[in-house]
Order: sequence, then structure tokens, then C-alpha cells
Amino acid sequence: MTGLRSDFEPGTTRWAMRLAQWTALGIPAEDMAKPKIAIVNSSSGLASCFSHLDGIVGPLKEAVRAAGGVPFEVRTAASSDAITSAGAAGQYILPTRDLIASDIEVAVEGALLDGMVTLASCDKTTPGQLMAAGRLDVPTIVVACGYQPSGLFRGEHVDFEDVFLYAGHVATGRMTVEDLAEMAANAVTGPGVCAGMGTANSMHIATEALGMALPGSTPVLANGPRMWEAVAAAGARIVAMVAEDLRPRRILTPGAFRNAVAAVLAVSGSVNCVKHLQAVAVEAGCDVDVIALFEELAGQVPLLSAVKPNGDRQIDEFEAAGGAQALLYRLRPFLDLDQLTVAGRTLGEVLGGVDVPDSDVIRPVDDPLARHPGVMIVRGTLAPDGAVVKRTVADDGIKVFRGPARVFRSREEGIAAIRGGQVQAGEVLVLSGLGLRGSPGMAFTSAFVFALDGAGLGDEVVVVTDGQMSGLVNKGLVVAEVAPEGALGGPLGLVEDGDVISVDVEARTVDLDVPPEELAARRERLAPHPAPTGCSWLSVYARSVQPVARGATLGA
Repeated sequence: MTGLRSDFEPGTTRWAMRLAQWTALGIPAEDMAKPKIAIVNSSSGLASCFSHLDGIVGPLKEAVRAAGGVPFEVRTAASSDAITSAGAAGQYILPTRDLIASDIEVAVEGALLDGMVTLASCDKTTPGQLMAAGRLDVPTIVVACGYQPSGLFRGEHVDFEDVFLYAGHVATGRMTVEDLAEMAANAVTGPGVCAGMGTANSMHIATEALGMALPGSTPVLANGPRMWEAVAAAGARIVAMVAEDLRPRRILTPGAFRNAVAAVLAVSGSVNCVKHLQAVAVEAGCDVDVIALFEELAGQVPLLSAVKPNGDRQIDEFEAAGGAQALLYRLRPFLDLDQLTVAGRTLGEVLGGVDVPDSDVIRPVDDPLARHPGVMIVRGTLAPDGAVVKRTVADDGIKVFRGPARVFRSREEGIAAIRGGQVQAGEVLVLSGLGLRGSPGMAFTSAFVFALDGAGLGDEVVVVTDGQMSGLVNKGLVVAEVAPEGALGGPLGLVEDGDVISVDVEARTVDLDVPPEELAARRERLAPHPAPTGCSWLSVYARSVQPVARGATLGA
């Protein structure tokens, strides 16, 4: 194969330096002219989400070599919502996504490698890898490395979501520490991402809908047979993609993002997919408004599957029913079937022979589980630039709510108020100053929501915040990622205790009932948010992060 960007002219300084380094690695001279493939391993020993990724690298290298390529493992940062959320009130979670993209850029672009296979696992690894693919525009395949097996607690199914939820019950005395410890010790029985339709599984499915994962490769059980099949196929296919010069920007088109949004809506996927997909579009230079796509398709795409926490189905049932391929087959009337995929075929060609083994798990579009949107964009005087709301398939929660505000400036302040019995039914609980700049990095506010559930207030109050929620949160009515954020002078930052806030889910509105002149006066009194200083990653992030409408990407 000739014409590779990684080929350096013999005798040059770059050629000689690389020859010296790679000879020391045991790479023979004749391999220097082969396609050089990065295996992007976003791994960490801090969480079980990633504990199997190192074991995937060896077989993937073998598959790349067998196809005529030369594999190089490169590593990136990796964050786990379960572990990395401990520091700085969860502020490191979202910024890690952009650090992953930059880690990949440094390794792949710095070495001028020809293509990459990325090992996707916990929440931020998938969007970070897709962002890098769009930014660098080198042939890329994303391999979803699977969901974790769950366990039993006193004879009943238990998974990580249950642990997350019931920790909030301990905080309010509804569950003992000993019971929670026993549950936690049995919830996760192997490696992989959370077993519900949280951000990880939602983004894995969205990646296949985008065309950036091999057909039929999401979701899969971590270390299961289908995961290993995808690994072998990706190793072979990436070398062919380099030869074909099939690059991400040919795949990441407006139609591809429309397909991904439809897939997320059909499974009531994580609300975090909204900003992640927008970030991928920004990095790929694709002129598409993902938020507008969610607004447009919300009234069209029906709910076809109800994997926990949206319903009673488990993720392994969804996989057995055909997974993303079966879902996309059902969604054909809503999809752009001419979109190219990493398989080198259009989505329509890929879906031509798909079967749906279980129509109860993945329903036909003319017999859906529900027709209301699972992910909604709401707007109003409190969120002029939008906010996100998650709805379950049953959708038996609050639809219309009007009540006085109780304002908190941190999740810890809010949790303390819940524990102290200060939160009352009928209130709208405002967590402000937790957005991209105010936090910085969007504080992780799910613990507050679960504490409310533990206190028996989940269906008695509404939460409104400019912070972010876990993709597994599906308790009560939460209006999250309110934009503009409070710290930058958005209306949320002007709310005072007792102000009346109205939320109407069906009308997709969230309004602050305070006269404009009063808000203007408050804005005049509002102290400016201090500019971040220092060299820490969160400080650098806060100085450069763009609004959610830009996917919370980094820029000038």
C-alpha cells in the first residue's frame, strides 16, 4: 500500500528517528510501509467499567496484523461516573470527555498514524473518541466493549443503578448501611458499563446509528462472544478502510446525526446524548443542530423499547432481541438509509437482511410502547436556550407543576436540607451555579435527586438545575442543563426563594413568573462570576468551554 500519510521519505530525520525507535520495539523494517493503526485504549484500573479493556488489545493487535497493518496501543484518560465523581462534586466527569479527544489527537496526529480503532466503555469514552474521529478525520471504527453482568440481592435482580438509587435511601434512613453494603457487593459481577439504558449503552447504540460502529456490534455483553466477534472484525476492517480512504467526515453527515437522534428517542436514551452528539457534530465540522433535531423528532419517533430504568426489560434482553440493528430496522421510516457506515455500505444495505427475534422487547413502529418522547427539550423564560427532561415509558409522573422556588447553590447544600427536613412537598428545588462555567464542568447532581426519592419526595417536588444528571436517573421530574447557566447571568441565577416557577411537560415549557423589570434589577445586583485562574484542568476547561448549544466543546 502506498500513499500513506505515515510514510516518511527514507533518509530523512523523521524516518531515521522512527526506524530507531520502532526497531527497538521489535517492528521489522518491512513493516514500516504498512498502514499504522492506533488502538485507542481508554482504560483505567479505577473501575470495573474498564477492567477488561487491556485484555482486548492483544487480540485486536493480532487482527490488525493479520489484515496487513501495524498496530500501536495508545492510552487516554478515562473517567467513571461511579468513581471519578467523588472529587470536586463530580466536576471532572464531563471535562474528561474533551481530555480524551485531545489525548487521542496528541498520539494519533502527533505520530501521523493512518487509522484507529477505539475501545469504548464508560460514558465519556465513547463521545470523546467520536469527537477525536471527527476532529482528526482519519479512518476510525469505534468498538463498544460491552455492558457488565449484574447480580442478585436476596434472590432479586440487582445492578449498579439500584446501588446508586438506594444510597439516597440510606441518607434519609429508609435503608441501613449494612443492607446497602450487601447490595453493592452483589450488584456488579464482571467488567463493562452499567447494565441499564444509561449514557454508556445509549451512546454505544447512537454510535452504530451514526455509522461509526460495525453493524450488529451494540450493545453486547462485555467479554461475550459478540464483543469478540466485533473486535476481530474491526481489526480486519480498519486496514481496508485506510485503503479505501473512508474517513469519519464522509460518515458523520446531517443524515447520520438524524439517525442517531431517532435511535436515542426510540429507546428513551440518556439525556446526555444531546450534548455529546452535538459535540461530535462540532468536531466533525458538520453543520447540524442536534438540539433542534431532538425537538423536531420528539413528536414523530415512538418509544419502541423499555430497558431499565425506563421499564422492566434488561439490556441483555435488548441484545437478544437484535440490539441496535433490530431497532434501526424498525425505525427505517424515520431514517436516512443512504448514509454511509464504517462497513463501507449504506445503512439501507446494512439493514436489508436484519431480523427482529423478539417483537415484545423491540416493538414495531405501528405498535409502540408509547408515543410521547423519552428525551425532551423544554424552553421558556427560565431556560431561553433550552433544557432537557427525561420521561419514562410509563410516563406516570408529574406533567404540570407550579410552585415556589427553594434555591441551593450546591448539591451538598441541597442534600443537607433534605436530611434536615427543610424541603417541603410542592416546592420547585433550584440548584443553580452548577453549569459548565459555574461549577466548572457541570456538577453531577444525581445524588440530590436520589436523596429526594429516599425521602419520599420524588413525586412531590420538581428539580430545576443547570447541572447535569446521570443517564441512569429516571426519578421524578428533573429539568436539567438549563441554559444559559446561572453563573453567567442566565435567569436561573436570578431566582430567589419564593419565586414561582411553572413546568409543563406536554407544552415543553419552564417559566419563571417574575416581572422582567425585577429580573433586570436583580441582574444589576448580581456579582460577576470570577474568571478561573491557575493551571488545573478544571480551570483551563472553564476558560475555554462553550455553551451546551455547541456541545460543551472547547474553543476560544
